[in-house]
Amino acid sequence: MKRSAPALALIASLLLTACGSSTGDRAASGAGIGAGVGAVVGAVTGLSILQGVLLGAAAGGLTGALTDEDVINLGDPIWASDDQPANSSAVARVQAGLAKLGYDPGPIDGVQGAKTTAAIKAYQRDNGLTVDGLASQQLASHMENKIETAQK
Repeated sequence: MKRSAPALALIASLLLTACGSSTGDRAASGAGIGAGVGAVVGAVTGLSILQGVLLGAAAGGLTGALTDEDVINLGDPIWASDDQPANSSAVARVQAGLAKLGYDPGPIDGVQGAKTTAAIKAYQRDNGLTVDGLASQQLASHMENKIETAQK
């Protein structure tokens, strides 16, 4: 049983590295989950806890970075939820969508400034959405769906 615990923990950590739609989110969540699982693996095996954390973080981070949301998708990580301010990758997705749809968000840099907020409000107003001027994963998905539909 003691020999199978590390393998099971590694498999679980690799499967759970699927949080987020961007490579950065997936790598970060994978590294975090992998580090947590690695600590447990290190504690129950001959490895030290630190070695387990390092191996788990590396394995989880690489798996998260190398997988695709189409393969495994557990949704957005907690830091990218609608309850939290959008992270820079969500803001960049919104900015890119705004630019493709003819709104001027300013530079696509992942920073929500006055131009991005004004462009978001205009887009929300034009599309019958709640006008709050906030970038979110949900707004980015709305724009991406609109762009995809227009390309068909």
